[in-house]
Amino acid sequence: MSLTRGSGPLGGVPAQSNYTIQAPAHRILFEADARRLRAFVGDSRVLDTRRAHLLHETGIRPVAYVPLEDFDENLLQRTGTTTHCPFKGDASYWSLRAGDELREDAVWGYEQPLQQASWLSGFAALDPARADRWLVEDEPVGGGLRDPYHRVDVHTSSRPVRVTAAGELIAQSAHPTLVFETSMPVCAYLPRGDVKAGHLRPSDTTTIDPYIGDAIYWHVHAGGETLLDAAHSYELPRAEAMKIAGLVCFSGDGVQVQLDV
Repeated sequence: MSLTRGSGPLGGVPAQSNYTIQAPAHRILFEADARRLRAFVGDSRVLDTRRAHLLHETGIRPVAYVPLEDFDENLLQRTGTTTHCPFKGDASYWSLRAGDELREDAVWGYEQPLQQASWLSGFAALDPARADRWLVEDEPVGGGLRDPYHRVDVHTSSRPVRVTAAGELIAQSAHPTLVFETSMPVCAYLPRGDVKAGHLRPSDTTTIDPYIGDAIYWHVHAGGETLLDAAHSYELPRAEAMKIAGLVCFSGDGVQVQLDV
């Protein structure tokens, strides 16, 4: 169960149960993270900590908060930017300057948080996208830090799958590989041999998923139309998702995927 998605206790979709949670509509959980985390801008190490905490908030991906003293203070420049959160208080911001690189307002913290979030005092967060590189222990990670309550399960299946676009059948498979990801719809990945010839065109788009790996995208050509980035694949996914290596998933606008037909 993910804490912040779907039917998790900090998610927005209640599940059937024999209990109720008496809590605010917007809930916050601040939990210690035992992993060693490091972040870099260029070759400069921005932070190095074994004392991070993950902040879980209703409907929001977890954010790592780190004791301020675990940042390299020589790289931090306080700015005049402030923002207000009704659940945490007023945030102060710092920019990062490492050599010729300036990452404005990349770090924020609640120096005088609201009473109900007092444990945030002394901690700050770095926008994951403003660092060039993250390490968890000694392993590089892409796409952001992973939620320890989120998981991905991959199973081969004999459930039939049909894929149509613009009224045209473009793929059909009797042996898909199904990805079950916490609080997400089931995704069917098909062998490329089950995709009718001429329907896939390479795209330059790429993304990084912290749970699966680096994705490449495909345009889908059907009915005289080209649907941009309507399919994707993982050529070399993370070890736990290796069963989908080289398979194609259709998930873009204008594409209909039918399972069990």
